[in-house]
Amino acid sequence: MTSLSSIAMSAYTDLVRLLKDDALSRVDGAPTLKRRGDKAYWYAARRVGSEMRFTYIGEDTAETQARIAQLEDLRRTARERQETRSRLVRLLRAEGMTPTDRATGSILSAMADAGTFRLGGTLVGTNAFRLYEGELGLRLPLGGMANTSDIDIAQFRKLSLALEDQVDPGMAETFSALKFAPLPGVEQGRTWRWSQGGSGQLVEFLTPAFGDEIIQDLPALGVSAQALNYLNFLIAEPIHAAALYRSGILVQVPRPERFAIHKLIIADRRRDGAGSLKAAKDREQAAFLIAALAEDRPDELRQAHAAAMSTGPRWREHIGNSLQRLPETRKILENLAA
Repeated sequence: MTSLSSIAMSAYTDLVRLLKDDALSRVDGAPTLKRRGDKAYWYAARRVGSEMRFTYIGEDTAETQARIAQLEDLRRTARERQETRSRLVRLLRAEGMTPTDRATGSILSAMADAGTFRLGGTLVGTNAFRLYEGELGLRLPLGGMANTSDIDIAQFRKLSLALEDQVDPGMAETFSALKFAPLPGVEQGRTWRWSQGGSGQLVEFLTPAFGDEIIQDLPALGVSAQALNYLNFLIAEPIHAAALYRSGILVQVPRPERFAIHKLIIADRRRDGAGSLKAAKDREQAAFLIAALAEDRPDELRQAHAAAMSTGPRWREHIGNSLQRLPETRKILENLAA
């Protein structure tokens, strides 16, 4: 494994911080705290005609509170931050970090502008794996494990129902502007997949299932989604990441340790079989991340593995079956658990 330089790591950290600053500074309205149960959430409130409109900012954390306290300064310095972000992206490319390709970058940028990631949408799959380069400080290996033309977005349905906000513009309008067409589904009028003519790009929306894997609605994103079991483990407690496109795009991705363990699970339950090319790529990504995390973040990896193994026998079975094909990875996890 090849590590990124300390210069690159520092620049990446600065880029993510500046993107978070921008995400708040672009929200129009006065910050308002709303409580739901034992949690609190920040919204920006503004009057539109005779009604109040609320734009979701995020969960009430010390980091969010600090940014809200600096909101006027953040709004005043937006132009300077954009120039700095562009410089940081150029620096990161020069340091060897992998930029996001134009096709993927334009889609992620449009979805970010509409509020997809601000409203809890999480980028999953290989496009998320690509963005762990900056998070882990490691250059990704070239080859099949980092190749994809699919963009997968997941969101908890419970969160989507609870938020008093929606993407703007709607996903249908956003995708239409990018020459995407909805793909017909089993249930008429419920679209969860879009395909872009010519490029082969595919965007899919997913949500955790807790039993039947059916199509469900995600009101905050204005789309339907394919419900999948085990996805709740993947997208719990996501993190922010920066995609290197133009002056940077702030997205949300799963924690790398959860991503790695989840890949072991889905590799074994692939509908096209555990011996398929997709399952092989799942195992490759899991093996790479587990080897990296065992060196730099062993506690997080051990906790994620233990949490999955303690969930139930089916979870243990899927993980065990994948590890039979990855003896070195199995040894790493066994040593951590010892």
